[in-house]
Amino acid sequence: MAHPETFTINTLGFLGVRAESVLDLPGLIGAVYGLDGLIVHATDVGPDFYRLESGLAGELFQRLVHLRLPTACVLPDWNAHGERFAQLASEHARHPQVRFVHTDEDALLWLAGQLGPDS
Repeated sequence: MAHPETFTINTLGFLGVRAESVLDLPGLIGAVYGLDGLIVHATDVGPDFYRLESGLAGELFQRLVHLRLPTACVLPDWNAHGERFAQLASEHARHPQVRFVHTDEDALLWLAGQLGPDS
């Protein structure tokens, strides 16, 4: 494992990619390949992400888990996108690989714990 000072954590926005639909996922996965951790903000995803029936969130999560890329999804108000999405976010608040958090600070703390020497 890399030394802590060499971990590479980025946001989708910094990488210049967005998840508007499942068609965006191959490019997104290419952009995040090789990272040690990822932060996804609400501004990094389109409306389909919040409509669970679109499959975008599920497909994105599945691919990130397959890559074994610890990912923190920062969303201050989980209830802003409906009851079903709030339930998904709440369930993923304890997920070992793709976790919903409320703040950037929470995201960095969780990712540091995932990437630290005891992980």
